[in-house]
Amino acid sequence: MNKEGCLFCRIIRGDVPATRVHEDEQVLAIRDINPQAPVHVLVIPKDHVATIGDSLETVNAPNRLFALFHAAGKLAVELGIQRSGYRVVVNSGAEGGQTVDHLHLHLLGGRQMVWPPG
Repeated sequence: MNKEGCLFCRIIRGDVPATRVHEDEQVLAIRDINPQAPVHVLVIPKDHVATIGDSLETVNAPNRLFALFHAAGKLAVELGIQRSGYRVVVNSGAEGGQTVDHLHLHLLGGRQMVWPPG
C-alpha cells in the first residue's frame, strides 16, 4: 500500500482521528484502539516504510529505529511502566502478525507479560 492510502500515514496527517500521546519531528505515538494491555501504545515513524526489513534498506534506518525506541523508552517513563516492566514488540509481515503495512512498535505494559507471547 502506498503512503496515500496507509492508515498510519492518514493518522499522521490528521485525516483520521487518534489519541496522540507523543509527537516529535520523527515519531507519532498513539493509543491502540484494540489494547492488549492496560498500556498499549503504537509508536510510528512519520516517514512511510512498510516493514522493519524495508526500513533497513533506507539511508535513514539507524536514525528511524533509534527514534522509535527512544520514544518508547520515554513513554514507558511518562506512562508509569518503566519500573514495573514493559514489552516492545515489532510485528513484521503477514506471518509476523503485522496488520498495517507501516513500520511501528507496540509498547505494552501495566500487567504481567507471559512467554512465549503467541
